[in-house]
Amino acid sequence: MDKITNLNRLKKSKLVAVIRKPKPSQIFQIAEALIEGGVEVLEVTVDTPGSFEMITHLKEKFGTKAIVGAGTVLDAQTAKRAIEAGSDFIFSPILDEETIYLTNRYGKISIPGAMTPTEIVRAYQAGADLLKVFPASSLGPKYFKELSGPLGYIPMMPTGGVSLDNVAEFIQSGAAAVGVGSALLNKQVIEEGRFDILKETAQKFIEKIRNAMVMEEKVQNEDY
Repeated sequence: MDKITNLNRLKKSKLVAVIRKPKPSQIFQIAEALIEGGVEVLEVTVDTPGSFEMITHLKEKFGTKAIVGAGTVLDAQTAKRAIEAGSDFIFSPILDEETIYLTNRYGKISIPGAMTPTEIVRAYQAGADLLKVFPASSLGPKYFKELSGPLGYIPMMPTGGVSLDNVAEFIQSGAAAVGVGSALLNKQVIEEGRFDILKETAQKFIEKIRNAMVMEEKVQNEDY
């Protein structure tokens, strides 16, 4: 699938599962549980030993069932390695223009990290497709609501601290998507091999997001 198709799919699904430092022996089970739970976008952080091989193998095994990308990418060199491994997107906790330029050069989705309005606009002007606003737990849903006024034309995705308790509020506050890590991929659940619980948690996130979208659409229709 091309970049535009993948980007539209990401925005439609609205949930990116952040898989950090999984055991190589469990990566397929983790991915399968997430996909069965309704997740369509998987991120493997590059601080994971063997992360590039994992990305390649996930792409080979699941094909079009999921968009697979690399996270915690800090520079263009790492982004290039991830893209060569098959990454559909590059997810960063920081703003690095060279990484944005390289990601666009290879026709992949660029999602750099930013926090302030100045950083957000700067990244978007540099060619970012979506802005990872981080850390979401410190900023909160109201921050997104306030940004949606002057910067509503820029798609933003909160990451870091998004949970079942606040994901709906983030969506209703204007988030184009959300990145979810530990609240979705509970370390103990995975270590115990309870992938049925992982699937159920994914389903709960998907349901919360869908309900929030319905409510937001209803509110917008009432405003008109």
